[in-house]
Amino acid sequence: MSTRQIRAHCELGADAEKLLERAMQQQGLHRARPRSHLKVARTIADLEGVESLTVAHLAEAIQYRTLDRSYWA
Repeated sequence: MSTRQIRAHCELGADAEKLLERAMQQQGLHRARPRSHLKVARTIADLEGVESLTVAHLAEAIQYRTLDRSYWA
């Protein structure tokens, strides 16, 4: 997904934005990293057949990416 596509298909509500900001701060992530969180969250929502991303989708994506960092970094 390009940056333009991410903006179009991965819109977040205020609560999800706050969660993403908190995750970035706690995990010391830079700006490029959250794109992968959004892509994973979009995939989770697609698998559920849901149009919009929710806090739950983003939280699950953050969890997967955190596990990824823990075991493969």
